[in-house]
Amino acid sequence: MKSVSARGGLVPLLEPEPALPQGGSNALFRLGFRPFYLLAALWAALAVPVWIAQYAGVLPPPRAYPAMLWHAHEMTFGFALAVIVGFLLTAGRAWTGLSTPTGARLAALAAVWVAARVFNYTGPTGMAMLLDAAFIVVSMLAIGVVLLKARNHRNLFVLAVLTAFLVANSLFHLAVSGRIDASPLKAARFFVFVIVVLTCVIGGRVIPTFTANALRGVRQWKDRRLDWSSLALTALALLLTLSPVPAGVVASACVLAALLQAARLAGWNPWATRGTPILWILHISYAWIPVGLVLLALGAVGAVPEAAGLHALTIGAISGLIIGMITRTALGHTARPLKAQATETTAYVLVQLAVLLRLAPLLVPSLPYLPWTTAAATAWSLAFAVYLSKYVGVLTSPRLDGRDG
Repeated sequence: MKSVSARGGLVPLLEPEPALPQGGSNALFRLGFRPFYLLAALWAALAVPVWIAQYAGVLPPPRAYPAMLWHAHEMTFGFALAVIVGFLLTAGRAWTGLSTPTGARLAALAAVWVAARVFNYTGPTGMAMLLDAAFIVVSMLAIGVVLLKARNHRNLFVLAVLTAFLVANSLFHLAVSGRIDASPLKAARFFVFVIVVLTCVIGGRVIPTFTANALRGVRQWKDRRLDWSSLALTALALLLTLSPVPAGVVASACVLAALLQAARLAGWNPWATRGTPILWILHISYAWIPVGLVLLALGAVGAVPEAAGLHALTIGAISGLIIGMITRTALGHTARPLKAQATETTAYVLVQLAVLLRLAPLLVPSLPYLPWTTAAATAWSLAFAVYLSKYVGVLTSPRLDGRDG
């Protein structure tokens, strides 16, 4: 298939490129998306029920640090980062035509990620911090080497993003251990906000492109000034929520950013995708960004809990786009049709149900918190369990066309 962008372009979320003939190695470690999509989905299906059981007092908390902090860390620096690294290792080869880690090297990187998950649960926290950092640094080196060799300078921005993740994760661990006087949750939120801004950049390029490619003749409009202003104001608004500025300033910035993001999304014609699940999951997930910004504005002035906006962004936008992306790219890179069937559609619906259930007790205080949160966790974990029911086979099997990848 033809890439959405040229190899020198900025778009990471691209369609699969032609690959070389496949060797005889285990298919699971032929390309970065395979082990990391599998591990991330498995962790999503397991870690959230464990956290709910801890919150309800059924299981003891992790030894490393409190259950709430563990949940925040593992859904960001564990689950989401695994998907991002798997995706970038795959995209790096498509951008440059050069090989990113495969085989034993890829398996070793996956083992570091698994070991980090163990030590983030059991401690010691110093070892957890070291393994988290090692995973990010080695991933940066693997991606950076191929970009520099290919002189693909336009995509070096991903190294800046990974560096931001490294700094945020280090600050989280230093705060948890009491070595610095800072909030570990702010470090996790910074990670989330970097992903949201990255999503706005990538989404603005690929969502309308995927839509136009799949729905010939669909009417869309884009405005470069709207794109840049919405991105800049969204980044500013999110930064302000982490800063000691007046609540009215934060709320105003968030509302204005939400309006610009909603206008941007409207131009991509999301209604036209209503009959195509592999497209509508991208549009509806992106729609949670302006919703999340409005909820952050309301949270800043005390009208709703601050967690409402955060969960609209993490579950609705980030998780929604992740489930859409790990189905689409897994299908494309294993030479399967880019079409969502019953399994994929079920997973998409469950993630959207999860965000609604999670927001309900935050926005309606009379609702009992634990039952609704448990229902949300169940729907979210089931989404990734449904994904695994099909994609374990997809991710561990060779490409259908016999090529490598």
